[in-house]
Amino acid sequence: MASVYKNYIDGEWVESQATETIPNINPASFAHSWGEVPLSTAAEATQAIDAAEKAFDEWRKVPAPKRGEIVLNAWKIMEGRVDEIARHLSREEGKIFKEARGELMKTLNCLEYLGGEGRRLSGVSRESELPRNYAYTRREPLGVVGLITPWNFPVAIPAWKIAPALVAGNTIVLKPSELTPQTACDVVQCFIDAGVPKGVLNMVHGLGEVVGHTIVKDHRVSAISFTGSNEVGHLIYAEGAERGARVQCEMGGKNPIIVLADANLPLAAEATAQGAFGSTGQRCTATSRAIVHEDVADEFVAMLTEKMKGIVAGDPLDPETTMGPSVDRNQFERVLDYLTVGKDEATQVMGGQRMTENGLDGGYFIEPTLFDHVSPTARIAQEEIFGPVLSVIRVKSFEEAIEVANNVKYGLSSSLYTNDYACVFEYIDRIETGICHVNSPTMGGEAHMPFGGMKSTGIGGREMNEEAMEFFTELKTVYFDYTGAGRTSSMY
Repeated sequence: MASVYKNYIDGEWVESQATETIPNINPASFAHSWGEVPLSTAAEATQAIDAAEKAFDEWRKVPAPKRGEIVLNAWKIMEGRVDEIARHLSREEGKIFKEARGELMKTLNCLEYLGGEGRRLSGVSRESELPRNYAYTRREPLGVVGLITPWNFPVAIPAWKIAPALVAGNTIVLKPSELTPQTACDVVQCFIDAGVPKGVLNMVHGLGEVVGHTIVKDHRVSAISFTGSNEVGHLIYAEGAERGARVQCEMGGKNPIIVLADANLPLAAEATAQGAFGSTGQRCTATSRAIVHEDVADEFVAMLTEKMKGIVAGDPLDPETTMGPSVDRNQFERVLDYLTVGKDEATQVMGGQRMTENGLDGGYFIEPTLFDHVSPTARIAQEEIFGPVLSVIRVKSFEEAIEVANNVKYGLSSSLYTNDYACVFEYIDRIETGICHVNSPTMGGEAHMPFGGMKSTGIGGREMNEEAMEFFTELKTVYFDYTGAGRTSSMY
């Protein structure tokens, strides 16, 4: 029997009390399981919260620079395990090894930057309106925080949530995706080996409706940071708000790349292919809409189809592979359903099928798919698919391109390709996305820059850089009167 992944509670790797498990399927060869994931109980999630609550008082007393040192130690430890963790990531999530390794490098950048926040955690000093008074602010930890993380970036996202939460002085209960348990264990082990004290960081495997729900509903959990679907995120936001918890949600995207008539078309086509089909389209910053000026649309589509012909699907650990599978059966079937919808709504240029040749029928492989002449209101242009599917929407002008780009409920990332810098600045002013790129792909972000979206994509502040510290801290205002006398007036 395959081994069962353990929870990490109160400083110990412990076997779950769960009576049910699910296999950790290899999405490239679903006949193979890497292990069994326990569907942990609500009681186990409560035990983890108990441990975090007990550890909080001592952890908050540790000076912030010392807390930051633990994160920096985790950075150094993970740096020595990059290839090992990247292999685990490829085999259980399906991301090709090159991209998995890229995720690890992004994670290292985040840990390096956020560990340094231990020496930058500060408030502001203001001149008081009263003589011989000192007015200032300081940042303090919230308490126990719950982190609920997804499968598509199962190293980077847990790490960039754990790091600022720890540096701020909080204790943590992590509920990782049940689809990527090994990488979650790998991340937690790096922090354990870095010296995180008993009870400060806890992890419980299981389903969102049990483990996640318990974390969200427990009044001792002061804040919840979630990355995942809009449907779940809005439920978490409502449940957290009901009891006054702080909630941060990063959710879906329907990211556009706008290609104007004067654009460098080969560069735009390359960026579009990378954004649409890299990571099998399974990232929140993936390019899912190409909004192209009609004067260059035919040429652009021809260039894009040539790029698509060079995509090689297969074993994510094979260096010749350039695209892996969908992560599991549910996601696979969701994408296939959207392909059926797309065939009724638009012109299918390439793809549109499950891949079955050369042994690919043993995994969740879907052809990279291109739809052209897509209406801006079509379902495939409005709804997040999270697969290797791109919709080309033809427009007559820059004005129409901006209107189409903004006409979705999401607002995470976008890109504009043009050499007209008047359009560039108009785009920056008017695009309704939290991240905007000029002459570069829609995906990607740097550790020292904030990450997050507008509209239905994001709730509760940005992640990464110093913005992350704002979410995981409470601001306290201090008035220090050193006159030695009673106050006779509110002014003097």
